[in-house]
Amino acid sequence: MSTPGQAPRSYPAKPSTVYLFGTCFVDVFDPEAGLSSVQLLEREGIRVVFPDEQTCCGQPAYTSGYPDEARAVAAKQLELFAEPWPIVVPSGSCAGMMRHHWPQLFAGDARRQAQAETISERVFELTEFLVHVCQVRLDDQGDACRTVLHTSCSGRREMGTHLTSRALLGQLGGVEMVQQSHESECCGFGGTFSVRHPDISSAMASDKADALEATGAQVLVSADCGCLANLNGTLEKRGARLRGQHIATFLWKRTGGAA
Repeated sequence: MSTPGQAPRSYPAKPSTVYLFGTCFVDVFDPEAGLSSVQLLEREGIRVVFPDEQTCCGQPAYTSGYPDEARAVAAKQLELFAEPWPIVVPSGSCAGMMRHHWPQLFAGDARRQAQAETISERVFELTEFLVHVCQVRLDDQGDACRTVLHTSCSGRREMGTHLTSRALLGQLGGVEMVQQSHESECCGFGGTFSVRHPDISSAMASDKADALEATGAQVLVSADCGCLANLNGTLEKRGARLRGQHIATFLWKRTGGAA
């Protein structure tokens, strides 16, 4: 799989061990997504290593125009992945930051740029890894439901998460996937954008929520916790029944993990 403007990616054979970069958002706001990611990988016979010192990929500072601060945060992560194992990330936006922007961030620092380039080649977004590396085959054990997918802007653009998420959901026989009219549009989160421009962010989230509710879906699924927090907050405020969950949690529960 490759995204527009990028060369097709070559995928390795399924490894025996991977690193999990859990992301700060998963760690603080949705640890269940992180645990579900581990469980999905372990069910494929893969040992998951989670470096305890990991924090943030540096994306919030980077996209807010503070490259020095982003570089300082990212530099602390470079030392954590010494073994040549794949690095699986349950977030399209964070995976995109690590894969495409870390090498640029350290331009001018030969040692760290070399580290970042080596690491970036080993970074895989979770759904990408399950589809293209594990070639996972899912056995749906859930009740029939209608599901709508949301992908973050950067996850969609830089990691193609809409394609791999659809591929996984498409394996679930009891899941009817419906498409929203605003699928490629931003939910208004954008990291610090939602803090710096709350009125614009709120209007964007409201438009997105309208489109999601119009599908009649029972479950909203996404590979990015930031978007989910923004959309779930908007849906809850308007009293909507629709709620979102991370795709890792959704897949784990649908395929017998809840039992």
